[in-house]
Amino acid sequence: MKNIAKKIAVLSMVGMMQIGFGASVIEASPLHNQPPVQQQDDRHDKHDQGQDRHERERAEKERHEREMRRRPHEGEREWHERQNRENERHEENLRRIAHGILDLILDN
Repeated sequence: MKNIAKKIAVLSMVGMMQIGFGASVIEASPLHNQPPVQQQDDRHDKHDQGQDRHERERAEKERHEREMRRRPHEGEREWHERQNRENERHEENLRRIAHGILDLILDN
């Protein structure tokens, strides 16, 4: 009976450590740390909105270039997996920005 209790105690502590490590990884994730992008619905100053969209596009391209670089601690497979996820995210962000530009053009 004592062996079973010891095994249960050890396995529960190992499980708690895994949960702790998982929480640390999630907190350190770059996707988790980025603030959400807020949409602007003010249609009165269209020129400023156009400039803002160009700025958002430039910032997105810079962010994408930064994220595509390989990190020192990353293996080859992990780097390629992150690149695939980043490419999908980048394309989605550019679609959103382009959609905003089309809305601006069509409102004129």
